[in-house]
Amino acid sequence: MNNKSVLITGGSRGLGKNMALKVAEKGLDVLLTYHQNKEEAHQVVSAIEDKGQKAAALQLDTSNASGFFNFQEELQTTLSKEFNVKKIDFLVNNAGIWINEAFAETSEETFDKLVNIHLKGVFFLTQQLLPILNNGGGIVNISSGLARFTMPGYSAYGAMKAAIESLTRYQAKELGERGIRSNVVAPGAIETDFGGGLVRDNKEVNKIVSSQIPLGRVGQPDDIGGVVAFLCTEDAKWINAQRIEVSGGQNI
Repeated sequence: MNNKSVLITGGSRGLGKNMALKVAEKGLDVLLTYHQNKEEAHQVVSAIEDKGQKAAALQLDTSNASGFFNFQEELQTTLSKEFNVKKIDFLVNNAGIWINEAFAETSEETFDKLVNIHLKGVFFLTQQLLPILNNGGGIVNISSGLARFTMPGYSAYGAMKAAIESLTRYQAKELGERGIRSNVVAPGAIETDFGGGLVRDNKEVNKIVSSQIPLGRVGQPDDIGGVVAFLCTEDAKWINAQRIEVSGGQNI
């Protein structure tokens, strides 16, 4: 019997890497995408294989929707040759970037760059992969605490994440007839290299953010991956159209 499999975009580092490892620990095989760093991606593949699961890494620019058809074909080939299956069971839309620009100064170039990755890319990649997503499977879209609370400089990013949360509910409604669940995981401030490692490396920012969190610290990648992995298991089979914020109660 074949294991179930999950595709995680942006799975070579940061939160995506943690998600990939946690999903593997739940007994699922993992396909992950990377944008540029092939070596990092294959290190994650090796770590997953060490846990006894199958894994593969595929290059994908999630900002370029014109490449999604070719990616689907490459994914199908990999599934058939390396995983001995034809379809994936779960899709985790995690790939993303973080740009801090004040609303009054946000350029159209910045807006388009963000929207192509965080909204258009998620919308059309998921659409493209629907034929090879198993009935009874699931979609996990990664949002942000910034869709609920605000911090100066993230108006475009936060607005797009809010759009993803709305899209998730539509997916749950329209794909329910196939038994496909769609949920959102919204991380709060996490210590990763995201946004140039701002939360992790800037002690002042870290201290300020920690003061906004009842548990008294900023998040770690380990705080997020297990929640995503849980949503890819049978234990979460009746969770649908939900937004799960994993922020330690930031800005409540």
